[in-house]
Amino acid sequence: MRLRSDIFVSALMRRVFARGDFAAVEVKGAEEAGAVFVRQVFRDGSESLHAPAPQSVFEAEESGLRRFETRLERARAEAVADALARERRFDGDLWVVSIEMDDLGDLIDFAAAEPKDDGFFRR
Repeated sequence: MRLRSDIFVSALMRRVFARGDFAAVEVKGAEEAGAVFVRQVFRDGSESLHAPAPQSVFEAEESGLRRFETRLERARAEAVADALARERRFDGDLWVVSIEMDDLGDLIDFAAAEPKDDGFFRR
């Protein structure tokens, strides 16, 4: 069973604040199962956008985890805002958490670069 989105976001923000960095919820989504997007803001003004990884990268026993993939890396703030606007048109229940730090470290889990072959789909 997957952790509720509101609890995941709350725990993420507490971990950021415990490190002495800043985080804010830009968009509050569905409390139970809203997709969580992380907007990483760097000191030089560039931003990265981390989105939920597709379910195809998960093993059966990992189905309750939240893994992310990087959609935009060190892009202009306008490009990240445009990407989020497109996502919000598609899914109005998503969350956007903005984190101001250069290295996310172990705050969120990233999916493997190559999805695993499940024998059904060719990748």
